[in-house]
Amino acid sequence: MPSQQNETIAKAWFEAFNAHNLENLLALYHEQAKHYSPKLKIRKPETNGLVSGKEALRAWWKEAFERLPSLHYEVKDLTANNTRIFMEYIRKVENEEEMKVAEVLEIENGLIVFSKVYHG
Repeated sequence: MPSQQNETIAKAWFEAFNAHNLENLLALYHEQAKHYSPKLKIRKPETNGLVSGKEALRAWWKEAFERLPSLHYEVKDLTANNTRIFMEYIRKVENEEEMKVAEVLEIENGLIVFSKVYHG
């Protein structure tokens, strides 16, 4: 059953992200969650690609949604087990080349505690 719950969390994640709904997106995360992204490493080198806590996540995604109002993810595949979900999707932004992305969400007690992005 936890793998189905984790797939439900991933679907809610995409729904919130694609609606650029920060509050719904952040509600899926633990207060001390960590997030790693190569884009974060490039745009904010001082982070070395890793941010911790909901406020850091809020700042990162708020800036991305403002800078890229057409940002949208197209889900390709979800693979869940009892503690994580592997998501494959296409990053789409108007006037930019599409990018293949994979992301792993680690989940504990129904909340995301760690996420890591991989770009294709």
